[in-house]
Amino acid sequence: MEKIVVIGAGQAGFSLVESLRKQGHTGPITLIGEESAPPYQRPPLSKAYLLGDMAVERLFLRPESFYADYDIELLTGTRVNAIDSNAKTIALGNGGTLEYDKLALTTGAIPNRLPAGIGGNLAGVHVVRTLADTDAMQPEFRTGARVLIIGGGYIGLEAAAVACKLGLKVTLVEMADRILQRVAAKQTSDYFRALHASHGVEILEGVGLTRLNGDTRVTSATLTDGSTLEVDFVIVGVGVQPDIALAETAGLTIENGIKTNSRCQTSDPHIFAAGDCASFPHQGAQIRMESVGNAIDQAQAAASAMLGNAVEYSPKPWFWSDQFDVKLQIAGLNTGYDKVVTRGAGSEVSFWYYQGDKLLAVDAMNDPRSYMIGKRLIEAGKSPDAAIIADLSSDLKSLLRG
Repeated sequence: MEKIVVIGAGQAGFSLVESLRKQGHTGPITLIGEESAPPYQRPPLSKAYLLGDMAVERLFLRPESFYADYDIELLTGTRVNAIDSNAKTIALGNGGTLEYDKLALTTGAIPNRLPAGIGGNLAGVHVVRTLADTDAMQPEFRTGARVLIIGGGYIGLEAAAVACKLGLKVTLVEMADRILQRVAAKQTSDYFRALHASHGVEILEGVGLTRLNGDTRVTSATLTDGSTLEVDFVIVGVGVQPDIALAETAGLTIENGIKTNSRCQTSDPHIFAAGDCASFPHQGAQIRMESVGNAIDQAQAAASAMLGNAVEYSPKPWFWSDQFDVKLQIAGLNTGYDKVVTRGAGSEVSFWYYQGDKLLAVDAMNDPRSYMIGKRLIEAGKSPDAAIIADLSSDLKSLLRG
């Protein structure tokens, strides 16, 4: 019976080992995680958990008894130092060695941090990626505290919403011309800028950070416009990088992450990859998708491939974000859009991305109906006329029958 080892105990790693058992693998499975906690959900870390609305146990994807019940060896708090692909062994940080017949890398991503030279190592400077990150940051959330958030992506905006709800004074700086510039249309940026402003969040766009100041702990920030802000702590939300260190030293091909083929297989036929760390072929490019949906679906495809069922992975992108009383749901990928169609107005609105006549993606704010219909249209390859989408009297559901 083949021994399968999975390195990385996040959403993708968990989904992969669960899928291996559900698909009938009866051989040994080992799941290795560097964190001390069992596999858990990451999205609530910057939302419900940070807000104090979710107990830590509710973060766990399954109770610890699950792993014994499914005969999965779970090694938490365990670092992997190296992979010897010739010997099919991995070297553990505790000095141990594990053999494998097939190996999967679900190592996730690493948050970008500020350089030490501009104050990135000062106490009170935080990132939001792991449970430990959030636990370290939570005591800072005191009513009236002044927080500077660097980066106007979804992580930064979610943290800003939580901080504002808890009574903090929030300033967010975004170096680009607008928040969400890398991932969304101007219409979506405008929507969330107005939402945050209505709750008292100060958003500074086109303004970067020159440096953080303080002896051992951050006390102020100097911005590129020459201004200085007094701060009590800082949250850095400037993106992530795929965790490729193990793959790189093992000699695997790296291209926008750990390069895999359409069956989640790396350049070594015995090693597979899935989740935030892995890139895969899609419409002529090697892309990565940082989302829960991709982690689950790609991991399930990887499990099938590892068991010899070569199903090609075809992503069905979906994402979400919760900010204040707004739930944003996103279907599809908006890369290459040249037109945005608005449906609705006010707090319940959706923005539909087109490339020519082709529907690419939908951003839906408090509009789950548009999200669900848009998602189904995109997955079916259907592109309704933009005028129909913009017309509120049109029945979107009828488009699914066309």
